[in-house]
Amino acid sequence: MTAPGLPLAASRLRGRIFNLQRFSLQDGPGLRTTVFMKGCPLACAWCHNPESQAPAPGLLLREERCIACGSCREGLGPGEQPEDRPEATADACPTGARELVGRETGVAELVEEVLRDRPFFDQSGGGVTFSGGEPLLQPDFLVAALEAFRAAGVSTALDTCGFAPRERLLEAASRADLVLFDLKHMDSEVHRKWTGVGNGEILDNLEALGRAHGRIWIRVPVVPGVNDDEANLEATARFAASIPGVRRVDLLPYHGTGAAKFRRLGRDYLLEGVHPPTPERMEALAGSFRALGIPTTVGGIP
Repeated sequence: MTAPGLPLAASRLRGRIFNLQRFSLQDGPGLRTTVFMKGCPLACAWCHNPESQAPAPGLLLREERCIACGSCREGLGPGEQPEDRPEATADACPTGARELVGRETGVAELVEEVLRDRPFFDQSGGGVTFSGGEPLLQPDFLVAALEAFRAAGVSTALDTCGFAPRERLLEAASRADLVLFDLKHMDSEVHRKWTGVGNGEILDNLEALGRAHGRIWIRVPVVPGVNDDEANLEATARFAASIPGVRRVDLLPYHGTGAAKFRRLGRDYLLEGVHPPTPERMEALAGSFRALGIPTTVGGIP
């Protein structure tokens, strides 16, 4: 199956993605293919895709596979390091110790690749979700891709942290059947401590989005010691309940699967020793949202 005809300008657009995850169950209704886009303006300490944060392609190092053969340095110029030329050094590695993260794709190329999964979308009520990273860092490519999938009759969803120019958010959201919107903390300074940015623009954008879009799912990562106190989650629940377009909230329990990736990127993981919240704790926290009449799931699956 091929993508429908694209306007000339859209056909020339190139985007950067780092993963295409098929049969996803947590990124919207039904079976979905999630397009993970490269680059993010936040640097969340618990990020399970830290390789997504840098906009450019990069390297993940699997030290257990490295045999110190020196192949990754062949062809480098004076003073150059393997990280300076990630694609070349990843290709040169004979053991796969250096994994290239990130690739370019065109809109038509991406649509054709995703449409291979159309039978699963049709049978399950699923579709395609754009996640990341932050898709709104590549707004032109994102909008063109959303329009192309809509023209092909595929349900679309946008997963965003909300930290983007408002006009870009509303433009993309108008092409998405569903918006998944992350809320990480209601206190701006605490938000800045753990993500690198304050939350004022994010909260303002959500209010504007709620007036313009009728199908928003709020996603709250529940991270022990960061945002799992009752005061913060009750404030989050009240705010979510005040947004007209919010249809449900997903409380997503923290997990530490990103820790190994931080190490492969040569970065410190700030949440060592933090354990996932128990199912009982998650259900108790969900009660704050359900008490305000908001349909609430634990883990993102009804």
